[in-house]
Amino acid sequence: MLRLFKPKIILKDLIPDNYIDIHSHILPGIDDGAQTFEDTLFLISEMKKLGFQECITTPHIMKNVWENTKTGIENSLNRTILDIENKETNIPLKAAAEYLIDSNFADLFQNEPLLVLKDNYVLVELSYINAPIQLYEILFDLQVAGYKPVLAHPERYSFFYHNLNEYQKLKHAGCLFQLNLLSTIGYYGIEATKISEKLLQKGMIDFVGSDIHHKNHIDGFSRKILLKDSQPLKEAIERNQFFRF
Repeated sequence: MLRLFKPKIILKDLIPDNYIDIHSHILPGIDDGAQTFEDTLFLISEMKKLGFQECITTPHIMKNVWENTKTGIENSLNRTILDIENKETNIPLKAAAEYLIDSNFADLFQNEPLLVLKDNYVLVELSYINAPIQLYEILFDLQVAGYKPVLAHPERYSFFYHNLNEYQKLKHAGCLFQLNLLSTIGYYGIEATKISEKLLQKGMIDFVGSDIHHKNHIDGFSRKILLKDSQPLKEAIERNQFFRF
């Protein structure tokens, strides 16, 4: 009998054993992710079970909210690596940062080195309320300073939903796009899933990230993806190999 519908795929089944994650919040007590070392150990253990082979964790740097610094994040990373060194759940860890694009960010990258994913690739995000008026000026200056912006979860910025040309404008301005894997299961709402599918189908998603903060995010990997076509997502997951360290 002809099957009219393909069965939905569980998200964790798309994660290869050599997956390189480039977006998470698993260092203990420095942002809205893991709060204790026990949280960190749990998340790393679960990520390893899912197939994560290496992890670039990305604490927030956000003025007046998460006042992290390059040195502080590196110190937290080094302590965490020592603490998990003899644990069975150990996976290779590296740290970058997730920078909020605002006027404070412009001052930061013009005056000190940023904590990058690799080479000159830097993870950036926007406010969920609105994009800064000076967004394209900041993106231009960031690239003049020698960095390549990787925009975290573009599918979650609802102020772009009714003007999809803004995504193309961001690409023309030099942004690479990092999709949150959990957007494909509806974790952030059905509109974020719809935008995810549109961006994937248009070939606009460059990389993916787990954006894991806590147990609920881990649990989300056991849910079915809502995409009609999983192939563009598989290809984006594979491109994360670029960040192997």
